[in-house]
Amino acid sequence: MDLDLRFPALSDLRARARRRLPHFVWEYLDSATGSESASRGNRAALDALRLWPRVLAGPLAPRLETGFLGQEFSAPYGIAPLGMSGLIWPGAEAALARLAAERAIPYGLSTVATRLPEEIGPLAGEMGWFQLYPPADAGIRADLLRRAGAAGFRVLVLTVDVPAPSRRERQRRADLAIPPKKTPRMFLQAAMRPAWALGTLRHGVPRLRLMEEYLRLDGDAPSTAHAGYLLRTNPDWDYVQALRDLWPGPFMLKGILRPEDALRARQAGVDAVWVSNHAGRQFDGAPAGIEALPAIRSALGPDYPLIADGGIEGGLDVLRMLACGADFVMLGRAWHFALGALGPRGAAHLDDILRADLIANLHQLGLERPERAALTERLTP
Repeated sequence: MDLDLRFPALSDLRARARRRLPHFVWEYLDSATGSESASRGNRAALDALRLWPRVLAGPLAPRLETGFLGQEFSAPYGIAPLGMSGLIWPGAEAALARLAAERAIPYGLSTVATRLPEEIGPLAGEMGWFQLYPPADAGIRADLLRRAGAAGFRVLVLTVDVPAPSRRERQRRADLAIPPKKTPRMFLQAAMRPAWALGTLRHGVPRLRLMEEYLRLDGDAPSTAHAGYLLRTNPDWDYVQALRDLWPGPFMLKGILRPEDALRARQAGVDAVWVSNHAGRQFDGAPAGIEALPAIRSALGPDYPLIADGGIEGGLDVLRMLACGADFVMLGRAWHFALGALGPRGAAHLDDILRADLIANLHQLGLERPERAALTERLTP
């Protein structure tokens, strides 16, 4: 089967994933919060941005290699962390970590993944980033960072835009809790999706394994508590400083939308800022990441590393983000739509789609490299 003929775009992979995933899984992956206006706004803001093509540029040989945080990647994008990734597709964390190592793009493992850092870090090799949801307990915090570093994760990412759980109404209607509760309704939905169900049987019921280990050691935890209980904290700038003191490698904050927060992060010794509205999954009133980027870039100047996400569906969207001030771009849901559609080969195919689309659009723009400064010039005629 020629995948590029049957699934030439992410939209094709998404449509197939919806047919193959149980309803409660689909609602977890695809939903946002509130009326989902922030999620739709990400797409609308990207579509509204136009780049001016350049003609008669002569022969071009576009190359995608991109340096970021002292490391060379084969393209200007990577795989963003996504909680409970293994719920969406069995073995997702391992599959994406292997792909990242093979294709030389970064892979972010979430604190609330279904696999342990010690399992996934070696698979990602030099491409591993560890995303931290902040535990309140200082001992757990220090041990998490120790384990992530020992497992080979090079970059620490603190998510700062989850001060409290969001409602995510579609998930509530689907009767989905994290971790999932076993109900007759879920068993029926799983039985109707045999590929997902058989894979889950092979890999085991998805659980928050990392935090479950610490929950068993917490004598003060309520008997009804699940692993997320340990992550219910409200970090502040002192918390950021504590992480900076503990983590010896590159350290970034994810979920920044205001220039003043970005400036304070730089002052605190944070190495990069990740501009994001959490795909609209936390606050339905937030602006799109691409709308926030220009002001943050202007505040920080041309040299401070910026990374961004939000509704990315193809190579052109990556170029739009770079044109607005990002140095690097991440995709989260997209890789999981691809996994849901075709398993690990779907994720590899998505990477092929992104590369081909980037190269095609660089030709249209008369560029050989996806460099921020050159792309910013294409915003004006």
